[in-house]
Amino acid sequence: HPAFTSSTPVNVLPTAPWPSSDLHTVLEKHMQSDGTRAAHTGRTDITANDRQAILDLHNQLRAQVHPPASNMEYMVWDSELERMAEEWAETCMWEHGPASLLPHIGQNLGVHWGRYRPPTSHVQAWYDEVRDYSFPYPQECRPHCPFKCTGAQVCTHYTQLVWATSSRVGCAIHVCYDMKVGEQIWGKAVYLVCNYSPKGNWWGSAPYKPGASCSACPPSYGGVCKNSLCYRGAVPQPELHVTAFMTPLPACHSLQAWRGEHPVLTRRQLSENSLRNCPIITLPWTFTAQLVTCDTKLRDQCKGTPCNRYECPAGCVDSTAKVVGTVHYDMQSSICRVGLHSGVIDNGGGWLDITRQGRKDFFIKSQKHGVQSIGKFQSANAFTVSKLIVKVATCESAAAVLCPYQAPGRHCPRIYCPPNCLREHSWTSRVIGTRTYLDRSSVCGAAVHAGVIRNELGGYVDVMPTSSRNQYISSYQNGMLSESLQNPPGAMAFRVFAVI
Repeated sequence: HPAFTSSTPVNVLPTAPWPSSDLHTVLEKHMQSDGTRAAHTGRTDITANDRQAILDLHNQLRAQVHPPASNMEYMVWDSELERMAEEWAETCMWEHGPASLLPHIGQNLGVHWGRYRPPTSHVQAWYDEVRDYSFPYPQECRPHCPFKCTGAQVCTHYTQLVWATSSRVGCAIHVCYDMKVGEQIWGKAVYLVCNYSPKGNWWGSAPYKPGASCSACPPSYGGVCKNSLCYRGAVPQPELHVTAFMTPLPACHSLQAWRGEHPVLTRRQLSENSLRNCPIITLPWTFTAQLVTCDTKLRDQCKGTPCNRYECPAGCVDSTAKVVGTVHYDMQSSICRVGLHSGVIDNGGGWLDITRQGRKDFFIKSQKHGVQSIGKFQSANAFTVSKLIVKVATCESAAAVLCPYQAPGRHCPRIYCPPNCLREHSWTSRVIGTRTYLDRSSVCGAAVHAGVIRNELGGYVDVMPTSSRNQYISSYQNGMLSESLQNPPGAMAFRVFAVI
């Protein structure tokens, strides 16, 4: 079970008087028309400015942790977490809750009375617990990381605030009358509740991975870093320029017949003039990695090459899903807990590759990395797990060089493509085919052509090797004209997929 959640001590700030105008504004919401105190009104006292200030301070503090974090994620506001925080704040109970939600969310509480104090003062106070906290370095985690907080002090507000994978926050403020705080009754208490998801404070784990900022961001962030935080920003839509052209334009998905009728047009003329009004195409099948839960068994997933790469959530050490085997695992095993047992991922979650190994006569039990597997003396289909490998490609890097095409099936690494490969597209970085590409093609060029990444941004790409095709079709997509080819000797093929 996760630690430091329902039993986390909550934070009380020193008092300070409110400006009378601000206090009047807040209390006005909680008065009946006859001037008497209202019961819990169901209305939140948090303003748009409060939301932004709380969110900005969270991200500022997360960016300045020491030692620096290599995987700290940018935090965004979550209206559903705010709604749940509002419902709990209205109970005016000075404890964590509701109990049904605590296994699924993280939570920090703060309360004060008297003088005005902005809600960010609580956030800062949570972070200031860092003075009593000792960060557990990797060499101390064997495999579980110690939790070291000086004396009787509280550090779990700090660790939740800077938990790397807690990327969403929602808070609420409520004025509570005659609220019991410890052994005291506070006449007018201002109560702050902040909920976090995914939850942090998992027992035996460090709040983040130390290292150079953004050097270990989850692949789903696409290599984008903002103010030392892994950032998933909105992708700007490039402006499309339509150039007048006297000859009727072909459909963007097929050029062969049209080019036969207009042999005088060069490839460059096609690319730069006639087809600029073709839309940017993003194909609906462009995801190959699977998002799974801690309990997902491999046999529950689809079969085939596209189902060999998985992203696991944090906290799977505490799942009860079974693991059968050691090194070779039964197909009824939890994918993510196998990843933990084998040491491929840690309790912070992450990506892994699986390889199906056919039938094995038996499976051996063992305890590794905090996970107990069971044995099985019965023949069954098996699989192994391995770490996801990431390689940085150039615009010219071909799949034939980057991917192993040997049997038994081996995984292509995840590829990071630089931006502006369209500008560098030339005969040294050819793209041959549509949807399925010849292995001599540029992986990054194919990714731009298929709409898997934006040319101006680049990003991560998954590659799936396939058998060769008899014919590769030319098409113009996303500013790039691919080539056609028939019956290439001794060649293989591949498809490209976006990273979630």
